[in-house]
Amino acid sequence: MVEIIAQTKDWIKKVVVGCNFCPFAAKELKQDTIHYEVVTTTGIRAARLAFLAECVRLDNDESIATTMVIFPEAFPVFLDYLNLVDAVEKMLQQEGYEGIYQVASFHPLYQFAGTEPEDAANYTNRSVYPMLHILREAQIEMALLNFPDPESIPERNVKFAHEKGRVYMKMLRDSCL
Repeated sequence: MVEIIAQTKDWIKKVVVGCNFCPFAAKELKQDTIHYEVVTTTGIRAARLAFLAECVRLDNDESIATTMVIFPEAFPVFLDYLNLVDAVEKMLQQEGYEGIYQVASFHPLYQFAGTEPEDAANYTNRSVYPMLHILREAQIEMALLNFPDPESIPERNVKFAHEKGRVYMKMLRDSCL
């Protein structure tokens, strides 16, 4: 588990922060306020329960800014992973967490709708393991107050990935393993 967390931290440092895909991640990485939870179960039900447990952890620990729930042995098929994403988004509503937490999704085979599998833009969300990122909505709102034109972030990320190219983006991500 230590290696999985180290690889995930390396991916955040080199890809997410290094490519400035999330302009807010550097602060949390530097302040060490990201919690990493490695979940070794493989079923969707167990994954949902692990996700919910991390929401409860965030409820009880304000020192954690955000959580990466990592599934190194589960959801290798991207469509199965998308079913998990859908399930946890529904669970956020059912458990009264809508407006409190939101989920961002990352997967080694991430593919945006309408793109080809090898489109460099997919590497903006291609991680070293399938993972769910739990974010505090209040922190997002505060960060966005001081950030000019946050709506441009996805477009800027896609442009950056296209400029660097698929080979570079894949090499950068793979260097974290």
